[in-house]
Amino acid sequence: MAATFDTTEQRILKIIDDNRETIVEFARDIYDHAELGYKEFRTSKKFVDFMKSLQLPVQTDLAITGAKAYLNKEKAGNASLALIGELDALRIPQHAHANQETQAAHCCGHHAQLAGVIGAALALTDAEVAQKLDGQVIFFATPAEEYGEIEFKNQLIADGRIAYGGGKCELIRIGAFDDVDVALAHHISLEGIRLGSNSGNGFVSKVIRIKGKAAHAAGCPEKGVNALSAASLGLQALALNRETFRDEDCVRVHPILTKGGDLVNVVPNEAVLETLVRGKTLEAFADASVKTDRSFKAGALAMGAGYRIETMPGYLPSLWQPAPEEMADAVKALAGEKTVYEVRPEEHSGGSTDVGDVQHLLPVITFNTGGAVGGLHQVDFDIVDEEEAYVLTAKIFALSAYRMLKNGAEVTKRTKQEYHPRFADKQEYIAFMDSFNKVEEADIE
Repeated sequence: MAATFDTTEQRILKIIDDNRETIVEFARDIYDHAELGYKEFRTSKKFVDFMKSLQLPVQTDLAITGAKAYLNKEKAGNASLALIGELDALRIPQHAHANQETQAAHCCGHHAQLAGVIGAALALTDAEVAQKLDGQVIFFATPAEEYGEIEFKNQLIADGRIAYGGGKCELIRIGAFDDVDVALAHHISLEGIRLGSNSGNGFVSKVIRIKGKAAHAAGCPEKGVNALSAASLGLQALALNRETFRDEDCVRVHPILTKGGDLVNVVPNEAVLETLVRGKTLEAFADASVKTDRSFKAGALAMGAGYRIETMPGYLPSLWQPAPEEMADAVKALAGEKTVYEVRPEEHSGGSTDVGDVQHLLPVITFNTGGAVGGLHQVDFDIVDEEEAYVLTAKIFALSAYRMLKNGAEVTKRTKQEYHPRFADKQEYIAFMDSFNKVEEADIE
């Protein structure tokens, strides 16, 4: 290792190794206290308190729970690099490490991201190391990456607290990414160490309300209009539409029924569904969105029910982005005999992330570490190698930041210069997102 890394890099690695227990305990604590999107108050406070303990200035209450800590703020004019860790978890109450108060569990490994960010902060704030960084570092805790609880988020929007369901989308809107040139992001992997960002689906989100008429379910069902039956017909129509989705568009539509009635002996007068409509391109998920709406309108028409279909902007497709050679060399050296897989441009994921929204404005370089087993977003997910999941993540974050900001921040500047953003500025992004806001409504016949 000494022959591979320069003196400052060896110092960075030693600081992280010396603080291994601090990093691991931080991760374990968050793993056992998972919180859902825009509700990550404990997690955010833990992150903020840690950054303040390092004497860093911290900006809080960004998109409700987001926070940014700044190192070398006086060098921001030269280059600014953000290290992103996501705060939220998933509602999986059966998980062994689920938080019983919130019903949430970190089955996507966001706690490992945060452990990596705070571990990197421990090393990069060392006075000798910080002096070698020719740019600003932002340790960025972002909320609500998992796009769930749509009705809850809609209420936040109605209350004027946010405008978008995705945390990074909201952070872009309020200008929290305005001072970032390049960002580094991490995700846990079931396949070991990976380097580079692959493309992924974008989506719109929907809340579909079918409006029926209540009646006694046994005594006089003919006087009612069964909203649940109308919703069921809509689901069947959507299923029959699936054969019209092109394989290359990677379309995914996956609704859940959040309300199907109130009492078993009353004809349901309202059924509520939430769904995401995903696709590889804007055109793909726009087409699937129309077919989804049409399906539920047909179900309502067949039963004489009404409907209200609210469509909202979700996430934009994520984009392939390779890692700079200097970062790749560091990751390979840290991996030792472990294989480092570099993501190819043709690789695509059916999943979605709000990292894609940020990528439409600036480069975001993603890396993955392993140490997990089971399935992502599943009850059997678990961490079995804390060294790789937490400590190696911190080392990659820290060494990558150092290599991107040393020598006049040449790598960060080059990465930014060579990147071609999809939107000219934040305002163009906001206008595009807002174009997806739509409500269609029809009363019961």
